[in-house]
Amino acid sequence: MSKVLLTGGSGFIAAHVLDILLEHGHTVITTVRSQEKADKIKDAHPKTPGSQLSFRIVPDIAVEGAFDEAVKIPGLDAVIHTASPFHFNVTDTKKDLLDPAIIGTTGVLKAIKKNAPSVKHVVITSSFAAIIDGKKGLRPGYKYSEKDWNPITEEEAPLNPGNGYRASKTFAEKAAWDFVEKEKPNFTLSTMNPPLVLGPIVHYLNGLDALNTSNQRVRDLLQGKWKEGIPETGAYLFIDVRDIALAHVKAIELPEAAGKRFFVTNGFFSNREIADIVAKNFPEYEKNLPGKEVKGGAYPEGGLYGFDDSKTMEILGIKYRGLEESIVDTVKSLKAVGA
Repeated sequence: MSKVLLTGGSGFIAAHVLDILLEHGHTVITTVRSQEKADKIKDAHPKTPGSQLSFRIVPDIAVEGAFDEAVKIPGLDAVIHTASPFHFNVTDTKKDLLDPAIIGTTGVLKAIKKNAPSVKHVVITSSFAAIIDGKKGLRPGYKYSEKDWNPITEEEAPLNPGNGYRASKTFAEKAAWDFVEKEKPNFTLSTMNPPLVLGPIVHYLNGLDALNTSNQRVRDLLQGKWKEGIPETGAYLFIDVRDIALAHVKAIELPEAAGKRFFVTNGFFSNREIADIVAKNFPEYEKNLPGKEVKGGAYPEGGLYGFDDSKTMEILGIKYRGLEESIVDTVKSLKAVGA
């Protein structure tokens, strides 16, 4: 088993990565922004010995040298870097999105090269946002794969929060691959490029007011915000959080994952399908849900892009959860925190 540093351990994806690492018998050191977060995670794993789960406090990943001390761990084998912001409550695109993503990513790689010579492999959470070309629209007939890169420019990045997010993921991932190519460090790299990530939250870390962006749509549905009209789906591809978490862990366990991007997606979904799944499985929410006559949230009439995730299936061999299982488990987890 490996000794693994996991950054951003209280995040939506990272919390599931942490659980799977422990299940697989790995020793985990996770970075968190505060001692309070560390205590919550520790309290939620009472049977896990301190020798298998420990913490490093990194208050701000956008500060140069933020990870220099955190990576100084004797015998450290691998690093999974998930820490990066994803929200649209942005006042300064550079400060709120671009800097934490890019400086955080390059900073952890520099720290590993400088202070953690035993590390053999690094996995970074990127996004479908670093693959899709938003300017091309829905692109019916085109199949996106790991070969594609979002062509967004530095000039376009600050125009709106959506551009800022897509640019942050694209620039950070490119910076990581450039670092490995130019610096020839002691480790290999894999990146994960999931689309919209749905699935259950980890209760002890989350409340309804602090959900990951993708699950906010499920919360809004349960709270009656779709009753008069279902919003456009926006991103039509999804993955369950437990499946993308497993993909991160498998990438450090399988040598053939080194040097590769992984476009990890289950397939298509629409907001209309989410509403129908909730109506079918949770009759107690009926008064808050849109009726069959309510418009919106369907697939686009002209069709949309396809996808090729054959590399992920071939190398990582993950059996994906379906949309219904993902949404049912999401709703159950939201009910547990008051939805």
